[in-house]
Amino acid sequence: MTRSFACAVTLTAVSVTLAAQQGQPQIGIAPVTLTAGPYSFDTAEQHRLKVTIVARGLAHPFSLAFLPNGDALVSERGVRLRVIRGATGAQAKVDADPVAGLPQMPTFRTGGLHEIALHPKFATNGLIYFTYNKAGELSPTPANPQQRQSAIVLARGKFDGKALTSVQDLFVGNWNNGASGSRLVFGPDGYIYITTGAPFGDQAQDTNSVYGKVLRLRDDGTVPPDNPFVGKQGYRPEVFSMGHRDQLGLTIHPVNGAVLTAEHGPNGGDEVNVILPGRNYGWPKWSYGRTYEGPRWSETPLAPGIEQPLMLWIPSIAPTGLMFYTGDRFPSWKGNLFVGSARRGEVPRTGGLERVVVTDKMEELRRETLLTELHQRIRDVRQGPDGLIYVVTDEDDGALLRLEPAQ
Repeated sequence: MTRSFACAVTLTAVSVTLAAQQGQPQIGIAPVTLTAGPYSFDTAEQHRLKVTIVARGLAHPFSLAFLPNGDALVSERGVRLRVIRGATGAQAKVDADPVAGLPQMPTFRTGGLHEIALHPKFATNGLIYFTYNKAGELSPTPANPQQRQSAIVLARGKFDGKALTSVQDLFVGNWNNGASGSRLVFGPDGYIYITTGAPFGDQAQDTNSVYGKVLRLRDDGTVPPDNPFVGKQGYRPEVFSMGHRDQLGLTIHPVNGAVLTAEHGPNGGDEVNVILPGRNYGWPKWSYGRTYEGPRWSETPLAPGIEQPLMLWIPSIAPTGLMFYTGDRFPSWKGNLFVGSARRGEVPRTGGLERVVVTDKMEELRRETLLTELHQRIRDVRQGPDGLIYVVTDEDDGALLRLEPAQ
C-alpha cells in the first residue's frame, strides 16, 4: 500500500520535554522509525513522487556508489563497507558479511571509513578508492582523555565482488586532533578531488596543513604538477583550495566540469562553493554563520581575496551529499542540484533533500525541500544507473531509499 506523506512514518512522543540535568528543553522529536512504505509525495514541477525502501539495517551509512551490474557499495560510517545486491531492482538484499580486506579502522567519532568511489576505468581495472581517518598516538585533552591523533588517508584496492585485495594507502595527511569526514570524486581531468574538514582552530588557513582544504591528486596518490601551490615554500603541494570548514558534499558539474562542495557553517551559513585553484574560502576568519551561543561569527562574512559562496543557507541545513541530476526519469528535474540535509535550523531529525533549480551558468532560480516528513538524516544522494535517485539515511537502522515518479 502506498502511504501519503501524512502517514509516512511512525512517531514516538514529541520530545519537547524538560531535560532535568540541564534545566533546558530538549529540542526536536523522538527517534522515528520508517514504516514499510512505499510513500507518496507531491512535489513542485515533477509532482507525484514515490519513495521506496530498497534496503535497511545499515549502521549509519555515509557514502553510496553503484557498480556497473546494479549492485551498490555503501560505507557504514567509520567501520564497514557493505554490498547491496540488486540495488536497482525489486529484490535488493544486503550481504550478511561486510566487504573483507579493509585496513584496520579506529572507532572514535570521526575515525574510520568515509567515502568510496569507483575508478573511471573500474570495468577493466576493478579499482575502488576510499578515504578514512587513521588513528595515531594518544593525545588526551581535559574534555576527552582518550583522544587520539588522526590523519586523513586516501587508499585503494581491487574489488572482486566480495573483498578488496592489494589494498594500499596512496596518500596520508599530517597528524592532527579532530580530523573530520571527507569526500572524494574523480574529475574530468582524471584527477582525484578530496575534501577535508577543519571545524575548529586555524588549520583551514594553515598552508602547511591538509585540513580545511580541497586536495587534488593523481590516481596513484602523487601530486599533479599544475596544482596551485606546487613548489611554494610553506605550502602543502596537495592543496587545491583552502579556508573550508566541514565539507561533506562533493560533486562535478556534468557539463562544465566545475568542482562543487557543500560546507557546514558553524550555526547557519552553510554553503555550496565552486572550487577554484588556489582560492581562499574564508574559514575560520569569515563566515555568514553565528556561534552556537548566538553572536555572529565575524563582523563581516567576506573580505578582499575571499570567495563568495554559490549558495547559502541561513538557518543551517547540515548539508551532506551533492548530485546534479542528468537522467531522463525526472525530465522536469534535469540539471537540478540535489543537496542532502541532516537537519534544519539545528533541530534534530528534521533532515531531508534540497532540490535547487539552476541555470546553465549555475545561477540559482528556486529551491524545494523534499522528504522532511520522513524525519531522517539524509547523508548521501546519488543517481542510479537506472536514472532514478537514491539516498541513504544516517540512522542506527539506516536505509537506502529509491525516488521515482509515481504511476
